[in-house]
Amino acid sequence: MTQATADAMLTGGDFAHLRAFVAVAQALSFTRAAEALGVTPSALSQIVRVFEDRIGVRLLNRTTRSVSLTEAGETLLRRVAPAVAELSQAIGQARLYQERPSGTVRVHVFRSAADLYVQPILPTFHRAYPEVVLDITVDDEVVDTVASGFDVAIRIGEVIERDMIAVPLEPPVRQVPVAAPSYVAERGLPAHPRDLLAHSCIRWRWPGRAQPYRWEFFEDGSWFEVEVDGPLVVNSKDIALQAAIDGVGIAFSVERTARQAITDGLLVPMLEAWCEPFPGHHLCFPQQRQMNPALRAFIDTVREGASSTG
Repeated sequence: MTQATADAMLTGGDFAHLRAFVAVAQALSFTRAAEALGVTPSALSQIVRVFEDRIGVRLLNRTTRSVSLTEAGETLLRRVAPAVAELSQAIGQARLYQERPSGTVRVHVFRSAADLYVQPILPTFHRAYPEVVLDITVDDEVVDTVASGFDVAIRIGEVIERDMIAVPLEPPVRQVPVAAPSYVAERGLPAHPRDLLAHSCIRWRWPGRAQPYRWEFFEDGSWFEVEVDGPLVVNSKDIALQAAIDGVGIAFSVERTARQAITDGLLVPMLEAWCEPFPGHHLCFPQQRQMNPALRAFIDTVREGASSTG
C-alpha cells in the first residue's frame, strides 16, 4: 500500500474508532471498555464493527464469553496504542488551558503605556497567575501584531491596525508644546502653531522611520501638520521632555506626562487652543472565537488596573 493510499483511508472519525478499538483490545471486554469510555457496550460494539467494515479487516474475535485479538488486531494495537495514548494526553493537556491560565502571552507595548498600564500590574498578575509567562517587548515601533508573533498590543488609537479589537484604556488625550520658563523668557511664546518654525524644537522620531514626527494641531474643524526644526532629534519622549526642562527647546509632550513639571513650574504650556484630544492607549488583539485563558487573564488585569488608576 502506498503512502498516498494509506493517507486517503484516514478520516476525521478515525481517532474515535481507534480509541474505541484500543480500549476494547486492552481490556478484552466490551463491558469494561464501555465503562471506561462512558458509552454503552452495544454502542461500543457498533463503533468497532463499523471500523472493521471500513478498513475491511476483522480485528477482534467475539464470542458470547470472550473477546480476543486477531493477528491483524494484535499488529494494529501494537502500533497505534502508543499514538492514541499520546493524543489523549495532548488533548487533556490542551483542555487544561480552559481550566487555569498558563503558558506564554507575548505583549508589544508602547513605552508610555508600559509605565502606565503594564509595570504596575506585574506583581498582582504574577501572584494571581503564576503559571503564565509574560513575554513583553517595550517599543514605540508600529508593528504588525499578529505577523510579528504577538498576542496583544497596547498602542495609541491613531495607529490601531484594521480588523483588530481595540479596548480603550483611557479617555482621549492631547499633546501640548512645552518649554522651560528660561526658554520662554529668552524666545517668547509662539502665537500660532506655524510660529514654531522660528523656534528651536525638540523633535521625536518613530522607531523605524527616517523622518521625525510632524507636530499635529487642530484648527477650523481639521488637523494640520507643522514640520518643526531644532537642535535635537530623539526616539525617546522622556529624553525630549527632560531636554525641554533643561532649556534646550520646545518639546511636544502628552499633557498627562508633562503635568507634574508644569505644576512645579519647570515647564510652560503653549498653543493649547490648537491642541485637540485624540484617542489614547488601547488594548489591541485579533478577534478570536476561543481566547486563550492566559491572554484573557492579562487583558482583564490590565483593564482592571487602568480603571482603578483612571
